[in-house]
Amino acid sequence: MSAPQPAPRQRRKEARPGELLAAALDVFVEKGFAAARLDEIAQRAGVSKGTLYLYFESKEALLKAVVQESMVPLIAEGEDLAAQAASDPAATLQHLVTRWWREIGSTKLGGIPKLVMAEAGNFPEVAQFFFENVVLRGQALFRRVAETGIAQGVFRPCEPMLICDLAIKPLIFNHMWCQSFAHCDTSAIDPEVYLHAHLDVLLNGLLTHPHPTSPLPEHPQK
Repeated sequence: MSAPQPAPRQRRKEARPGELLAAALDVFVEKGFAAARLDEIAQRAGVSKGTLYLYFESKEALLKAVVQESMVPLIAEGEDLAAQAASDPAATLQHLVTRWWREIGSTKLGGIPKLVMAEAGNFPEVAQFFFENVVLRGQALFRRVAETGIAQGVFRPCEPMLICDLAIKPLIFNHMWCQSFAHCDTSAIDPEVYLHAHLDVLLNGLLTHPHPTSPLPEHPQK
């Protein structure tokens, strides 16, 4: 008499949303939002398409959940850091930019801004969600640091609302450039070298007493 077969392994129900979000991020970044298929996302997560619908009613809801679970917490942590800017605005600004690159720009999450911008016209609801929950909050926290630095005389008088765009958009563009022309541009600058040069230009452009040869300030630890 043959030995009884072990029962199929059952995944913990509470683990499935996280697995679906990880699979969705992979597929969205690889295929783009319009071309991503829910059945492929479900397959990568190891569940049926019907199971996916138990958690997310649509592809739009799935992308919103990816942003909500992966990027919004990082924005919240950035807001906490910005609240501490009074101790050293320049170091806080450097830390925020470096942290954005380390945790978003140089990871799979860096593909989300590109995806949202590319699909904004076709999926305005998704674009609006991203704009309200990531872009506006990001702009506000950088503005807070800029205003603190200006008030203390650490930064030159400037338009605080522009600081987030000046700090982050060049990094987004560099990520998009590397993703688009990685196989064509053999002279592309190493992303870490680009980051360092960007910070050097940004900070020395803002500081009231810039010194081109001085080292960048050390950023505070998390």
